[in-house]
Amino acid sequence: MTDDPPPNPALLPSGLRDLLPPDAATEAATVEALMEVFAAHGYERIRPPLLEFEDSLLAGSGAAVADQTFRLMDPDSQRMMGLRADTTPQVVRIATTRLGGAPRPLRLSYAGQCLRVRGSQIAPDRQVPQAGIELIGRDSPAADAEIVLVGAEALAAAGLARVSFDLTLPTLAPALMEAAGIAGPAGATLARALDRKDAAAVTRHGGLLAPVLTELLLAAGPADRALAALTAAPLPPPARALADRLAATVAAIRARAPGLRLTIDPVEFRGYRYHTGVSVTIYAPGRHEEIGRGGRYLCGDDPATGLTLYPDALLRAAPARAPRPRLFVPPDSDADVAARFRTLGYATIAALDPEADPAAEARRLLCTHLLRNGAAVPLPPTD
Repeated sequence: MTDDPPPNPALLPSGLRDLLPPDAATEAATVEALMEVFAAHGYERIRPPLLEFEDSLLAGSGAAVADQTFRLMDPDSQRMMGLRADTTPQVVRIATTRLGGAPRPLRLSYAGQCLRVRGSQIAPDRQVPQAGIELIGRDSPAADAEIVLVGAEALAAAGLARVSFDLTLPTLAPALMEAAGIAGPAGATLARALDRKDAAAVTRHGGLLAPVLTELLLAAGPADRALAALTAAPLPPPARALADRLAATVAAIRARAPGLRLTIDPVEFRGYRYHTGVSVTIYAPGRHEEIGRGGRYLCGDDPATGLTLYPDALLRAAPARAPRPRLFVPPDSDADVAARFRTLGYATIAALDPEADPAAEARRLLCTHLLRNGAAVPLPPTD
């Protein structure tokens, strides 16, 4: 009988990974580029804690991510705590308590890591960076449009200008089913058919509602086509109000950014269950992975809307950034000269000891340039 070999110390739990150079620095720079745009539009930064007491973390909109939340016992208070799986519920807590008396509309931004119980096939990571904005205290098409427009500007600043904003109405299909009296197991079956985009199953299980749902299901795509289908559809008053709000939001977006790519999926309702109105999912061309998600929700008694961007997914979709050039600085170099090169965008790698062959040492340390006679001399690549 032999002992099992010790586990590899580099092995991590599924869905968790180390972020190494240069990716960690690139992600950090991307987050700060996003946050700079948010700040320029008046979104003030907050930093919620990673852990909170379970009863406050999962209250209200937090209940929607309860099944994705890690829990542990606080050894100090002996109360259950949760690791955030999404930042928006924490923003809600802050906005309704610490900032409850702040003038509305309240614009807040955040950036940080979230941890989830499980990933998905498309996005298997369980530790997910987020950077986002929340606009609290206004229920209007202009507010819905603002988060899309600010999100588009932030993504462009981070290097991703060609994106698609897929607008949805998560409460439209439930409102139609409620008006048609489709509930219980029949409602669940129809919801699954809509979720799978299965037009044949929608026809089988939709009853009198089947023609409308099928038409809206097949209308998903460019915004104008979907809006035309919504305009022509015989919708009950609550659903009609949702469709009109979506049309007004599209008009508000196009008034300021007519070239922005907008698509609409009228009966899509996946995502966070706390969304109550116009919602959005962001995609990069040719990729199925979401790079952002947001929408309208309730922040206590206040109407609110927000957008969360996923920097890790953004980096996978954006063009690769040119690495920072690395300048090897021999020990007898002028410190002011090295400082000047740092202002020019170089990373200066200072020699700690004299080297017989500075160029060879520079190559060993993966430098691209060598400081010689006050100039950055490019080093030819090694074979």
